[in-house]
Amino acid sequence: MFSFLKASPPSPRIDNSRVDSEYKKLRWQVFAGVFIGYAAYYLIRKNFSLAIPYLIDEYGFTKADLGTVGVALSLAYGFSKFIMGNVSDRSNPKYFITIGLLGSAVVSLIFGLVPGVLASIPLMIILAALNGWFQGMGYPPGAKTMTNWFSVSERGVWWSWWNISHNLGGGLIGPLAILGLAIFGTWQSLFYLPALIAIVLAFIMFGLMHDTPESQGLPPVDEWKGEKIVQHVESAHTLSSKDIFKKYIINNKFLWSIAIANVFVYFIRYGIIDWAPTYLKEVKHFSVDKQSWAYFLYEYAGIFGMLASGYLSDKVFKGHRAPPMLLFLTGVLIAIIVYWKNPEGNPLVDNICLVAIGFLIYGPVMMIGLQAADLVPRIATGTATGLTGLFGYLLGSASAGYVMGKLVDLFGWDGGFYALIVSCFLGFIFIAFTLFYKSNALN
Repeated sequence: MFSFLKASPPSPRIDNSRVDSEYKKLRWQVFAGVFIGYAAYYLIRKNFSLAIPYLIDEYGFTKADLGTVGVALSLAYGFSKFIMGNVSDRSNPKYFITIGLLGSAVVSLIFGLVPGVLASIPLMIILAALNGWFQGMGYPPGAKTMTNWFSVSERGVWWSWWNISHNLGGGLIGPLAILGLAIFGTWQSLFYLPALIAIVLAFIMFGLMHDTPESQGLPPVDEWKGEKIVQHVESAHTLSSKDIFKKYIINNKFLWSIAIANVFVYFIRYGIIDWAPTYLKEVKHFSVDKQSWAYFLYEYAGIFGMLASGYLSDKVFKGHRAPPMLLFLTGVLIAIIVYWKNPEGNPLVDNICLVAIGFLIYGPVMMIGLQAADLVPRIATGTATGLTGLFGYLLGSASAGYVMGKLVDLFGWDGGFYALIVSCFLGFIFIAFTLFYKSNALN
């Protein structure tokens, strides 16, 4: 590993009289940095989707051709999130997350500015895979930062606020595309305008973030918050990436359980949203504008769902993540059944159901990553959250597109809804298994 990437060593403790003020100041700085940075990642993740209509019109590519580009990004992202997550556990997160964002921005600049790239499917596949790999360097070091600076008892609230950054960043892609067309007069600007903004935000993030509290002469967050620490955990300087995986991941049955649960949570998340426009058009006869509003409501309801689940886990369930997830999944099941059985001609009920599903499913989407961080020491946060991400994206997200489509082709929409209902039950079972977990206060 490059020396500048290595985790920072502890600094001499500052005077006790300064600890509280320094902790409060630096926590807000670090949170602002990781929030801005992760939002910036989403400015340059899904730009290609907006470019597809232009690529079809200008170069005559088929949807299948362009679909392979999206698959390359998703596959690379899933593997990177796990592999680079493991590497990030032994790294300084401010350097790691910044390098990933700058790398992704450079790829986006190449997409928009280098002649001939957008005319070649093989080149676009290579670049999309590179972008996916750099994108996978965002979440694990961000999660590690959150566990370093926020204790278990308060982490649900802070984590939920951090997670809405990707909704906000992703939501800005459309307005930035319109702005780029107005300023530059070319659709290629939807690649390079967000990339230029992301580069600026990367340097702002870098200036705000810090490694661990100990590197700033502060005590560990658990000690500062007065929370009991039962077991001493080695630092990033004493364990290799292989050691971290063998000691804290491979035999952690609760972590593997929620990783499997994440497959079904992501199947529900993308099985609903990816197929909502088609289902609403074919079965409920929604117009294009009504479909678009339904899509918008689903996504942005998720912001409030993440915040609600975070507050519930901290304030009501005292740091236990499984109970609110099980509660939310039960609500998802009810909303899916109503959405499925709602008679044609009642769009208000359909929209209410989509809002409810969006609100409720994003609770488990956010909480599974948080629980993964809770289930391991801070030293293994990147690997643990990367593992759940690997399962969610490679198995859950991918199968939501193909399996749902195949089931609908073979059995009609009833077949697709049966798969969603089964996923609710299986997700519930694997999450419920973690109720037997007894915390050792490793974080």
